[in-house]
Parts: sequence; C-alpha cells; structure tokens
Amino acid sequence: MAVTRDDVLSWIRAYSQVIEENKDYLTDLDSAIGDADHGANMHRGFQAVLTKLPEVEDKDIGTIFKKVGMTLISTVGGAGGPLYGTFFIQLGTKLNGKMELTLADWAAALEAGTSGVVNLGKAIVGDKTMVDALTPAVQALNGSSGQELSLDEALKKSAKAAEEGMKGTIPLVARKGRASYLGERSAGHQDPGATSSFLLLETAANVWVKS
Repeated sequence: MAVTRDDVLSWIRAYSQVIEENKDYLTDLDSAIGDADHGANMHRGFQAVLTKLPEVEDKDIGTIFKKVGMTLISTVGGAGGPLYGTFFIQLGTKLNGKMELTLADWAAALEAGTSGVVNLGKAIVGDKTMVDALTPAVQALNGSSGQELSLDEALKKSAKAAEEGMKGTIPLVARKGRASYLGERSAGHQDPGATSSFLLLETAANVWVKS
C-alpha cells in the first residue's frame, strides 16, 4: 500500500484545516512561553499554501512539498517559517520525482526533513522544541520498517510517538528559542512547535490510513 500524490495533497489541505481549528490553542500555548503568535503565523502560512497548491497539484510529490516549503518561508513569521519551510523543502528534495510513497520513502523523507530542522535550529531532543515530536516519530517509522509493519500501522505508531514527545516537553526547561529566555519558568508548559508538529503527523495518519 502506498501514499499517492492525491493523498499528499489531501494531507496538506487537511492540515491547513487542522491549523485553522487549533490556531487559538497554539497561540495560547505560545503565549505562555513565546511570542503568542505561533497559531496565527501557522494559520497565515497554510492559508497561503492553499492558494499555491493549484499551481503544483499536477506535479510530482517532491515539487509539491518544495512549493509548500517556499510558501511557508515567505509568509510565516518568527522561527516557524524557516523551520517548517526547511522541513518541507527537505521532504521535497528527498522525494524528487516521486508520484507515490512507500513506507521506506516516507521514513527517509521524514528523517531528512527533521535533519533539516535540526541543522537550522541547532536543537536536539530535550531542548523543548518541535524536534521533541519529530525525532521520536522518525525513530518509530524506522523501527516500523525493521519490524515489517504495514504503512497504516507505521503511520499510527509514528503519530503516537510524536504525541508522547509533545507531552514530554511539558516538564522540560527550554534551551532554544524564545522560550529559553524564561529559564526555569518555561517548565510546566507544552511546547507549541512540538504541538503543531504532532498535529502534522497525526493528520497524516488520519488522512493516509486506509483501514
């Protein structure tokens, strides 16, 4: 079972809707430890993405992801634009020319996207960032490949790992980004970037799982 180009487009559109529904929640999370703009920034970015998708909906998956990434970089303020933009551009680079994705394709792409975020933001697991959700998701996907799980099972496992990583940011003291300025006061709050990253992978599982 594979993820088709239409599945990818459906995921991006669905995530845009999820962000719209959760923009106030993400902003509330960000108001506690950041600039209170993550929800609004992500919403603006993905609304812009929706307007750009018709330009690439007949192209390969790599081209679609690159368009998403470039649009986010040009429209999303704060750290979220460059980080999410880089994430999608790296997905696109890894999947250049692909018209459908296997589990191995998606695992490699997600790893490349996460590496792009790490290289740009210089964050590691435990720094209280989106990396805390993305890295466990990558590890779950890679483990799924080794266990010969189905794509459906792997996507669910990846989303669950991202959720656990997101929740794991609550007790952490932030070491990167705006939240790091708060020091110990950043503990006790869920990271907004990890939350939007979890929502991204949860949406993929919800849209792409066929059974």
